[in-house]
Amino acid sequence: ILLNELGFDKGFIIPLRERYLQPLTSLLYPDCGGRCLDSHKAFVVKYDMNEDLDLSYHYDNAEVTLNVSLGKEFTDGNLFFGDMRQVPVSATECTEIEHRVTEGLLHRGQHMHGALPISCGQRWNLIIWMRASQERNKLCPMCNRRPSLVEGDGFADGFTKHPEAQQNDSCALT
Repeated sequence: ILLNELGFDKGFIIPLRERYLQPLTSLLYPDCGGRCLDSHKAFVVKYDMNEDLDLSYHYDNAEVTLNVSLGKEFTDGNLFFGDMRQVPVSATECTEIEHRVTEGLLHRGQHMHGALPISCGQRWNLIIWMRASQERNKLCPMCNRRPSLVEGDGFADGFTKHPEAQQNDSCALT
């Protein structure tokens, strides 16, 4: 569920990012854009016994991510974290973290992570991918190239138009 489509950006997500999260990310993640977060993508994910049970090892399309466990009743489904995405999987040890209802985890978007399967119930999570156009205009965090940009609605993928973009590379703005 994309929260901007339900009208949550202006009255909830933007003030949350600007007033409360950015002061934290400025202190915790200044080297990866935490000081200059200027857009986001916020959504809710659901894990259910008859649908998705887990989420495989991945990194986010974000400079910093907030993951809040919203609840329902569920068993298992802990999160696990490895190293940053540049570290080979063979050289990584993962750490399991219990993600308790009403608690949030703030982490770098490029930090590899996943969700183990729930064994019963239903789990909902609020995810906010926070983005810094100052960082991603230099290098797309998904394809590792300098982006060539096309117009998009809303925050798109957090890029802003700038004249030095190379025309032969492109990044999807969805």
